[in-house]
Amino acid sequence: MPHVSSFGEFLRDRRLTRARSDRRFSLRQVATRIGIEPSYLSKIERGEQPPPGEETICRLADELEADRDALLALAGKVSGDLLEIIRHRPALVAELLRAIRRAPARQVAEMARQVRDGEW
Repeated sequence: MPHVSSFGEFLRDRRLTRARSDRRFSLRQVATRIGIEPSYLSKIERGEQPPPGEETICRLADELEADRDALLALAGKVSGDLLEIIRHRPALVAELLRAIRRAPARQVAEMARQVRDGEW
């Protein structure tokens, strides 16, 4: 995800980039497809409204072909499934996240792959 200063700025940049080659990414059309008012999306993009809820952010991510978790993080939110994991083991999750904070991305990705594939 490119560096941007805000959630709204990212959305606007991503939508406008798509709109350059596909007219279906006008503000009005995107808002209609994800089920919100165009004026509300405009206010979010301009930073006049805070980021919407998880469900709307996920619809925006899907529409704009962005990573859901990355977009939620940019909005200062965490997905419901991750919140459930954190609630179940808060101290362990916090310890794990703090331990990997400075690890290189490739090592973290390899560790995630090993856990996912049952190789640990």
